This record gives sequence, structure tokens and C-alpha cells, in this order.
Amino acid sequence: MSKFIYWIKISAIGFVSGIINGLFGGGGGTILVLALTFILGISQHKAQATAISIILPLSIISSYVYYKNGFTAVNVTLQVAVGGIIGSYIGSNILNKISANRLRKIFSFFMVIAAIRMIFQ
Repeated sequence: MSKFIYWIKISAIGFVSGIINGLFGGGGGTILVLALTFILGISQHKAQATAISIILPLSIISSYVYYKNGFTAVNVTLQVAVGGIIGSYIGSNILNKISANRLRKIFSFFMVIAAIRMIFQ
């Protein structure tokens, strides 16, 4: 694959995940994991870790815009962030102990549950 085509793919993946993240307040990471694995052929472990790193700047921008427009519950944000920080540390350490196949199945399970909730609520 030429560098130009690769750059186009990466830019398109970033653009779509940014739109999804900004529009829905999340979900850009899910798009990234799928795109990194299926379009770019990156392993499941690397795709999930890479998606987290990419989502940080996207989330900072989205958070700023949401806050500026009065959509953020700051007290809830701070309280949930404490638990999220602890959980993300534990989860990222567990990632190293799970096979790619099992990780893909767990990821898929949560995607299906989220989709079902969105359809029926």
C-alpha cells in the first residue's frame, strides 16, 4: 500500500472517529478499534491501546466544547473520573493477560449489549 493511500486511510479513520466522538460523546474509540483491526490490520491488543491514546485528544476537544455550551455536569464528571482512573489502571493491566481471541469476544459482547440497549430504549 502506498504511503499516500495509507495516509488517506488514517486521516479518514481519524475524521470519522472524531465526528462520532464529538456527536455522541463517545464511541469514537469503538470505531477506532474496528478500523485499526479491520482496515489497517493492527492486532486487537495494539488497536485497543492505540484507540485509547487517540481518544484522549479527541475527548479533550469534545469536553471543552460540551463544557463551553453548558452540557457538562462537572460534579458528576469529577466523581466518576476518580473511579474511572482506578478502573482504567486495572483494566489496562488485565489487557496484557488476555488472549487476542478472548479480548475480541469480550469487546464484541459489550458492543452487542450497547447496540441492543440503544435499539430498545
